[in-house]
Amino acid sequence: MDGIIFGKNSVLEALIAGDREINKILISKNLHSDTKLNTIKELARQNGVTYQFVAKEKFQEYSGYNHQGIIAQISPIKYTDLDKFLENKYQNDALVILDGIEDSHNLGAIIRTCVCAGVRGIILPSRRNVLINTVVEKTSAGAINHIPIIKVNSLVNAVQKLKNKDWWIIATDASAKDNYYNIDYCNMNSVIIMGAEHTGVSKSLLKLSDFVVKIPMMNNFNSLNVSNAFSAIIFETLRQKLNNLNN
Repeated sequence: MDGIIFGKNSVLEALIAGDREINKILISKNLHSDTKLNTIKELARQNGVTYQFVAKEKFQEYSGYNHQGIIAQISPIKYTDLDKFLENKYQNDALVILDGIEDSHNLGAIIRTCVCAGVRGIILPSRRNVLINTVVEKTSAGAINHIPIIKVNSLVNAVQKLKNKDWWIIATDASAKDNYYNIDYCNMNSVIIMGAEHTGVSKSLLKLSDFVVKIPMMNNFNSLNVSNAFSAIIFETLRQKLNNLNN
């Protein structure tokens, strides 16, 4: 199976070598603690790798493997560090923050759209959000190789760093007063925050945002798929910037 390392020895060696980008380590709740497992957890903490104890049913899809109750999910890419990313100079650029996206196909579609629209980078939280996996890679049609993907432990801290570097934060929320096309996206570095359909952008990020916008709807039907909603907003920012250049 692509995108995983299984078994205590293999996971431990991957952590020691440090040459594989690990999204998350899944550990069975039925797995008894021992020296090797304790070492895995300690190395994971030292390297900022998330590990999670899960029910044994989570391992059913890996039943054909001698996983020993432990699986490491491997990313197809190397994530970019936010501080290093911000060392560069940006002018009238765009970033995207994804807060709580759980569907790999949505993430892949958003990444593909970002590359087409000239977005500079995508920021993902290390927890409670799908990370880069083989499904995302396939859905993006290879776009993951053409844009920095930044993984952070705290989106709140990331937003504060961006604000300190003069990036303007624009969150999306269905109850916002402003429509997304009423914002002037020209002549500023902008960060678009998209949340998942069922939860939306977290309150802590909404409070930090400079603008909160919505996509107007003609009726009370369920909100747009997050990848479709993002496409509408990001191409409006591009339209404004191109129109500004031509005038």
